[in-house]
Amino acid sequence: MAIQKDLDAHYTRMDKIFRLSLGEKGAYSGARFDGDFTMTIEEAQLKKHQFIEKGCNIKKGSKVLDIGCGWGAFVDYLTKRGVDAYGVVLAKGQANACINNGLKVTHMDSKDITPETFGKFDAVAAMGSPEHLCSVEEYKAGKQVEIYKKYFKQVSDLLPIGGRFYCQTMVFGPKMVKFEDIPFDKTDLRKKTFTDEELMDIVCRVFPGSWLPYGKEGMIDPASEHFKLISVDSGRLDYIETINRWSAAFVKFNFRKYLLFASFIPDYLFKKSFREWMRRFKIESNKQVFEREVFEHYRIVFEKIKD
Repeated sequence: MAIQKDLDAHYTRMDKIFRLSLGEKGAYSGARFDGDFTMTIEEAQLKKHQFIEKGCNIKKGSKVLDIGCGWGAFVDYLTKRGVDAYGVVLAKGQANACINNGLKVTHMDSKDITPETFGKFDAVAAMGSPEHLCSVEEYKAGKQVEIYKKYFKQVSDLLPIGGRFYCQTMVFGPKMVKFEDIPFDKTDLRKKTFTDEELMDIVCRVFPGSWLPYGKEGMIDPASEHFKLISVDSGRLDYIETINRWSAAFVKFNFRKYLLFASFIPDYLFKKSFREWMRRFKIESNKQVFEREVFEHYRIVFEKIKD
């Protein structure tokens, strides 16, 4: 599983830039355009939140947990709807931002949540956080299925029979490359074009400590002991559009944001590791793997059937 250092490498370092680009409580998971790309990113994120609210039977007074809540967009949405909404997040910068904005968010490792931590919930959501459950090393050791079975048991323990779980996650797609063909830490980031195998290397550097499930079955099968499937649909094209909108937002001028960009100049000039870190984002490997169907993206609603 990705540890705090892994997540901080991606989220905390750029925390203020993210918030200045996407909003103080900006949603940082795939939006729900459902193919209508005339929508604004804010409208598509709202549509996603409304879909989860309806799909998980969330009502005023419901108690809901968002695992890996980011900057608290869904927690904020639910709170304003009269829901008793909780969030947990491992990246320290995100947790601090949520707490400073008055949200009921705890900085903790989600694998430590038990029914004794916050009590039980009427519904649970996880948008993006399941992507960080299994590390490359754990996959190589043959532990991936066991990790996901344990995860679904943990979520099940937080819900009553009939309680629902919304899970949104990247998975490996139909054109995923062979593990043994990935040139881990060997790809030259100064190149202009990359093979699928090289893109996988770069993605693993952007999200250290994470290895995805294979297809939607990689989520549905380990859940089947405790949950039945209510709905599942692909969000791949929506996620590509979401990344396009984020990219535009990050470069849109904002004086405070550009001062922060300027503060990175010494790091860029004198630290090779930082230059490499910046190149990973410029390549947009995370978008290319979706365009090439190396990655897929699913939005899944489960209902608990037994303890």
